[in-house]
Amino acid sequence: MTTWDQETDVIVVGFGGTGACAAIEGVDNGAQVLAVERFSGGGTTRMSGGVTYLGGGTKYQKEAGFDDTPENMYNYVKQEAKDVVSEKTLKEFCEQSSKTCEWLEEQGVPFNAAFCPFKTSYPPEQYFLYFSGNESFPPFNETSTPAPRGHRAHGKGMPGGAFFKPIGETAVKKGAKVMFHTKAIQLITDNNGNVTGLEVSSIPQNSIRGTIHKILDKTAYLLRYNILFFPPLLIVFKMLFTLMEMTGRKMKIRAKKGVILAAGGFVHNRKMIQRYAPKYYFGAPLGSMGDDGTGIRMGQEVGGAVGQMSRVSAWRFINPPSALVKGIIIDRLGKRIINEQYYGAQLGEKMVEKHRGEAILIIDAEIWKEAHKDLNLKRSQWFQMLLALINLYMNKKKANTIHKLAKKCDIPASSLQTAVDAYNKIAESDEPDPTGKSKDFIKSLKPPFYAIDCSLDNKLFLCPTLTLGGLMVNEETGEVKREDGSVITGLYAAGRTAVGVTSKGYMSGLSIADGIFSGRRAARHAALKE
Repeated sequence: MTTWDQETDVIVVGFGGTGACAAIEGVDNGAQVLAVERFSGGGTTRMSGGVTYLGGGTKYQKEAGFDDTPENMYNYVKQEAKDVVSEKTLKEFCEQSSKTCEWLEEQGVPFNAAFCPFKTSYPPEQYFLYFSGNESFPPFNETSTPAPRGHRAHGKGMPGGAFFKPIGETAVKKGAKVMFHTKAIQLITDNNGNVTGLEVSSIPQNSIRGTIHKILDKTAYLLRYNILFFPPLLIVFKMLFTLMEMTGRKMKIRAKKGVILAAGGFVHNRKMIQRYAPKYYFGAPLGSMGDDGTGIRMGQEVGGAVGQMSRVSAWRFINPPSALVKGIIIDRLGKRIINEQYYGAQLGEKMVEKHRGEAILIIDAEIWKEAHKDLNLKRSQWFQMLLALINLYMNKKKANTIHKLAKKCDIPASSLQTAVDAYNKIAESDEPDPTGKSKDFIKSLKPPFYAIDCSLDNKLFLCPTLTLGGLMVNEETGEVKREDGSVITGLYAAGRTAVGVTSKGYMSGLSIADGIFSGRRAARHAALKE
């Protein structure tokens, strides 16, 4: 018989965006909630750009002059999400979206209706509403009216903290308890396989070890982008955190109504990437150190089934500067890959899944010069400007002829010449582009030529990646399912720990929106359980 150190109604594993929303929903539905957080809270949401994919007629869309409906939103999102969730679930997600926006505001999240009038991967400081996917491009705009749904939290730079901070504070104010610097070790089950609690290793916050752990966590957060560019730093921090957590106090906590796994994905677990998504191994891992697959593995250990584990979003953004979109992207066989206007996640998927992770952007001197015009704070964030300059000056090859450029890039000259000739023919005629690219972004390429390496393994032009697969769940309740389709009583999963709306197709803000949707769903069902 298990001896419990403490008990609660609902345990939430992970206090990031998904976990905090789950905690609020659980408390609002009358449950006693305890969140277990390995670090200081916020997870990948806090590190992010603070974008939430919201539509169906939010007040910010209306203020910016855009009409959107749940049906219109559904008609677009279903093209991106494909069949990863049922039609019923996706419609529910879209129908709730504008109310989700209102709910977030009630929790203190600040938004703004300032609309970005040009297409970009992430808006500059003064804009907070933008087209964060492929809404305005064919074939997506053929069945739905384009509407901007990327709602960036009102804050400076990458305001993930401006999004998370009020949610985390609201959860605590409403009565949710949070055990920070506490690592989840394993789920506890009864003789029937039902989840009854959680074993953790907790470092006392007021101890010297707790202070050291906090300092390590704060330092890791401040160096989060350095870690992206210099992976050995990540290894050092992982080792230090592991050593610290080995000294924590072991505790067993009973969950009378359920345990919700909201511990993120597995992009920082390179063994899991090698096993499930080896094509993406050389992509740069994007996420907090908590994205190490802990939640998914704990679910598997008690019989949970996983799905979409090979799905990884690779962010190959070439815009800004928008001038670069006028070039063509080919692989090393000289084959054109995609409509260059498309959102970076679509380019990344095509590049990895269909073109061996290879992508080279071909532009000319006119485009190279024009690209510099976008490099200002009115059209770009500072980090976008820095990345663009690295590409334009350090990550490029230049040649006066296609033949010489092909030789420098190790591309068959005849294939590259064919691709450029075909593109130039389209630019100089009324012929539509076969990829659906707008004529405004098609120009004839003339010497001298430039080639910018956009491949997955490029060390100068890193390609951030995040995992999309996870535990399979019942879409009505959020309960984790076994391989036979039955549910594990007492166990739930949400956000990137679970398969959800964004597990087959990603655009900016959809992961956070799915985390809110699935986290609240799981908490509501657990809290209302008799």
